[in-house]
Amino acid sequence: MSLQASNAAASQRIESHVWVICGVVILGMIMSILDTTIVNVALHTLSGDLHGPIAQIQWVVTGYLLALAAVIPVTGWAARRFGAKQVYMVSLVLFTAGSAACGVSNSLTALVIFRVLQGVGGGMIMPVGQMIMAHVAGPQRMGRVMAVVSMPAMIAPILGPVVGGAILEHLHWSWIFFVNVPIGVVAFVFASRILPHTDSGSAGPFDFIGLALLPTGATAVIYGLSQLGSGSALGSTAVLLPVVAGFGLSALFVVHALRAEHPLLDVRLYANRVFAGASLTNLGLGAALFGAMILVPLYYQEVRGQNVINTGLLNGPQGIGALIAMPIASRLTERFGGGRVALGGVSVLCLSTIPLAFVGAHTSFVAISLVLVVRGLSIGMSFMPAMTAAFAAMRPEQISDATPQINVLMRLGGAVGTAILAVVLQRAIPHGASPGARAAGFDTAYWWALAIAALSLLPCLLLLRAERPAAEALQGEPIPAEATADALGV
Repeated sequence: MSLQASNAAASQRIESHVWVICGVVILGMIMSILDTTIVNVALHTLSGDLHGPIAQIQWVVTGYLLALAAVIPVTGWAARRFGAKQVYMVSLVLFTAGSAACGVSNSLTALVIFRVLQGVGGGMIMPVGQMIMAHVAGPQRMGRVMAVVSMPAMIAPILGPVVGGAILEHLHWSWIFFVNVPIGVVAFVFASRILPHTDSGSAGPFDFIGLALLPTGATAVIYGLSQLGSGSALGSTAVLLPVVAGFGLSALFVVHALRAEHPLLDVRLYANRVFAGASLTNLGLGAALFGAMILVPLYYQEVRGQNVINTGLLNGPQGIGALIAMPIASRLTERFGGGRVALGGVSVLCLSTIPLAFVGAHTSFVAISLVLVVRGLSIGMSFMPAMTAAFAAMRPEQISDATPQINVLMRLGGAVGTAILAVVLQRAIPHGASPGARAAGFDTAYWWALAIAALSLLPCLLLLRAERPAAEALQGEPIPAEATADALGV
């Protein structure tokens, strides 16, 4: 082996301390991402205990996702201003305190408010953790390390209903939130002792205008959609006014971000077609994954009469599929590129949604479980390749801007998908309906879920087309990873 090849192999070797830091980061990530779906299995219970219909109870999920999306853009500036380690530790404190407050809530309003507080902390955990790992790993090893760090984003949402069902079988629903408290304390102790201090660059002035425009716009759109579940017509003022206002505020944010020297989110990154395709793919996948995640638990409880532990376990096959797919997706991404693998994964996601649109009141549990395994495979083959492609397209100094944007789009997609499918489901199931009629309502919701998943094919095609010129430019002699972003046209 030549000296040059030996040095290259050594530079790509991942030291043990990197994996230790990776484990600390993942511990915090799992908490925050698990809470995006751990509540799903409890929606039926919460609806009865807190006396609210599904269209209102869904705000326990949507409010959390919106808080995640609202605070994530702040993380890039905060990491540069105060340091990524400090921001990560503050995030753990806020999330843990919010979890404790959720557990003692005695009304739907209080629970939603404290879920927002929980989301404020949880929203910063994953992007800041990814920043820390990107800096620790370095550009040449970033792909492999980020694939591992991104695992919680794929596994935790799928395993959430399983964990939630196990808790609800023996304990009050408040323990879904209380369980985070000891984990949060342990994660804080490890973070304070192990995580390194990293230099994320100069912060610059904070974009208060952007913070006012973007979260307000997203919340207005989702609030307008949720009004459909309260009986408002599609063309009514209660629906159209907030939706139109929300899109208007979002458009104003884009105009502002293009003109501002230090915007809340640097939308100029979307000039990089690889990053744009990967980010928009995560937007669609967020809507398809998080939105549809409320349907399976509710189907098992409201149509099949299953208890919470059985409901959680019956959601497990999807997690098994994702676990099987992730290592395979990592190898395929290195060989074929993120765009091609993600396109295949989303195509399988669409195909596996079709059988769920035909489930009835007596459909075999085995058949549904097999379909869920395939859906899990498709999710594992979609998220990670798209994320890896996005990070590979960035220069190191762009990571603090790129990481929040990917996470924002994923959470916004999840919030929109959850709101849409909750509204569709409530309107499709008449009051006092028989199990057969309820199953038909879920079929309608899954056709909508199929449409959402199919829309994700468009950014996958954009990502695939954008990667081809870059791959051709990089053929021949190996090129250092830090030069990859330049070849991609950033």
